[in-house]
Amino acid sequence: MDITDFYDTFFEEAEELLADMERHLLELDVEEPDAEQLNAIFRAAHSIKGGAGTFGFDVLQKTTHLFENLLDHTRKGELTLRRDIVDTFLETKDMLHDQLDAYRNDEAPDQEAFERICQTLQQLALEEIGQELEGAGDTPGAAGAAAPKPEPIPEPAPEPEPAAGEAATGSTRLTVSLLGVGDKDRGLLVEELEQLGEIQAQEGDAACYRVTLTTSAAAEDIEAVMCFIVEPEQLKIEPVGEATTGAAAAAEPARAPQDAEPEAPPAPAEAPKPATEAPKPTAEAPEPADKPKARKAKKAKAGGGESTSIRVSVEKVDQIINLVGELIITQSMLDQTVSELDNVNHSGLHNGMNLLQRNARDLQEAVMSVRMIPMDFVFSRFPRVVRETAGKLGKEIELVTEGAATELDKSLTERIIDPLTHLVRNSLDHGIEAPDVREAAGKPRTGRLTLSAQHQGGNILIEVSDDGGGLNREKILAKARESELNVSDSMSDDEVWQLIFAPGFSTAQEVSDVSGRGVGMDVVKRNIQGMGGNVQIMSKPGEGTTIRIVLPLTLAILDGMSIKVGEEVFILPLSAVLESLQPSKEDLYAMAGDDVVLKVRDEYLPVVPVHEALDVTGARTELDETIAVIVQGEGRRYALLVDELVGQQQVVVKNLETNYRKVPGVSAATILGDGSVALILDITDLHRLNRSKKEARRGQRAAAPTTLTRKEVEPS
Repeated sequence: MDITDFYDTFFEEAEELLADMERHLLELDVEEPDAEQLNAIFRAAHSIKGGAGTFGFDVLQKTTHLFENLLDHTRKGELTLRRDIVDTFLETKDMLHDQLDAYRNDEAPDQEAFERICQTLQQLALEEIGQELEGAGDTPGAAGAAAPKPEPIPEPAPEPEPAAGEAATGSTRLTVSLLGVGDKDRGLLVEELEQLGEIQAQEGDAACYRVTLTTSAAAEDIEAVMCFIVEPEQLKIEPVGEATTGAAAAAEPARAPQDAEPEAPPAPAEAPKPATEAPKPTAEAPEPADKPKARKAKKAKAGGGESTSIRVSVEKVDQIINLVGELIITQSMLDQTVSELDNVNHSGLHNGMNLLQRNARDLQEAVMSVRMIPMDFVFSRFPRVVRETAGKLGKEIELVTEGAATELDKSLTERIIDPLTHLVRNSLDHGIEAPDVREAAGKPRTGRLTLSAQHQGGNILIEVSDDGGGLNREKILAKARESELNVSDSMSDDEVWQLIFAPGFSTAQEVSDVSGRGVGMDVVKRNIQGMGGNVQIMSKPGEGTTIRIVLPLTLAILDGMSIKVGEEVFILPLSAVLESLQPSKEDLYAMAGDDVVLKVRDEYLPVVPVHEALDVTGARTELDETIAVIVQGEGRRYALLVDELVGQQQVVVKNLETNYRKVPGVSAATILGDGSVALILDITDLHRLNRSKKEARRGQRAAAPTTLTRKEVEPS
């Protein structure tokens, strides 16, 4: 079997290891670094190096080899951490990520960047520990520019295998201890070891099972293969004669290969340098054929338990979700047909349909939950952003995250990262004051930035809050007038805050690499609206600002309210509907032009006749004969006038723009139970569409009298 079949698994695991590495680096206390965190960072680099060596990714292997050695000196206390050293480690992690992406895309890693990071690590080692890192003289050279197809380096044929108990030239005898591994996984591990050398003896039990192996493979290469099945702490590899008891072995993770080198004969001393050499043919050749056994096995837990998770591509999940959506449409069609039948004579059919409806909804919720991932996937990216941005701005910032376990659809978590990044950087730059300014105002020198997430009905609320100086109303209005925006002093605070989302709007005094160009906030708002969400701003002078993003939990299936206008049926997102009522003439007020507002409990709401906005014929035109549906969009409330309410139902969202074209006032479409297509309305866009049509009509009326007057005065 081609070893490239396992590239994707390696890339995914390496991504997770790099994410863990960054998280631990950002959490490190440079004054008193936690030993467990240092070990975790070291193990991540060690695992990536082993995998890179297995697949022949030479540049990645070389970089992680140097990084691993430097981390080893750090965890042994031979290198004292400082903030700038942690920054160098983070830079190295970024370089590893770039190299991983290059191999993923079947490209050559940047050789210049590779040489630069190696030089940086070597220089750091010389300055801090007074010695060069192991492997300094080795350079991948052309190997780094080769396509990532691992091929064995031609070498002399291996010498004949030795008799039992006798080590061949270039081979070492190792004791591999398996700690707390169940029978099933132990069998797989022994099979793997048989491919890496000759097993001389094996004994023990589930607590500690020892295998004596004669092999020419390096201990780290053996560990890299074995760790596809078990955790590193369940494995102990050491030269024969130094095996410890199970209890002692469990207290210490497997050592790097250099620990085993003194036992090897002098001749093959360079064999354990995997940064530039492929593993020896005797160890490498059988690995591709047997690798599926390792990949398919579930990782063992202590005590022989098994993991209960599997990796599934997003495409497969999307396909299942699409099929469930079609099933719900079919169920809706059947339900409508059965509802027309007599319940007495067809009671069994009605009961069956009710059961089908419940099961279909349960199935839909179960399938949708597969795509739901915790917000920690998003929040974990921001400690790095805050650290670097605060460093550039010379500010002291404490980042707090709340609700990281709150789940959101995977497609939305990926799309929300960029808008959130801009909001976070904006809070750090414009919101939180400099330490001296905060101190003078009686605040702590360290500002606090809070990222939080919580469920509310069918939505998720994501908030970016800071304890800074808050928004300056007068400053925003002055900038808006300078930008020739239509503003007035009578505007509410909410309306003023929304001005910061205007294209090109910025209150920064000067342009920096953080902000000030007037681009970004309008894109943030547009992207969030594209996800079916809206942005709200709450701010208090001197106390801080909170920007709230309201998003649907998923874009695939929607709880909606069916409304009828004329003969047309439309769907309103149920999360946007607040209430419905029968308006009376006494509560309707005409404004300047032909604008109308509806008074609801001392609040005046703009009236949007749906039939006018969407040009629907045959609809009720008398306002007091319609039904007003009070909805909310972008923090504002509107009264939509419709003919009647049909009912509440769950609908499958179909992208209208992809399948047809963009329609103003409409966000998507769905298929109803009778097979007809219903449009899902976009509340905010519908209000904008209604206003633009009214302005167009006013313009036409204003032009009409002038034309008539001209005709009247023309001579006959």
